[in-house]
Amino acid sequence: MGKLKITQVKSTIDRPKTQKQTVIALGLRKMHQTVVHNDTPQLRGMVAKVQHLLKVEEA
Repeated sequence: MGKLKITQVKSTIDRPKTQKQTVIALGLRKMHQTVVHNDTPQLRGMVAKVQHLLKVEEA
């Protein structure tokens, strides 16, 4: 199982509530903050919903 490095590159201001909650659930609180998670189908689904706000890399 690989790891994903997820960085928030755009703000959640003026975004729908569900997108804001998804970004928070990923563990991102601030702009340019990076978190590392295990690569799972559930995580991929969350990333897909807010991919326009994030930068995702294999870690």
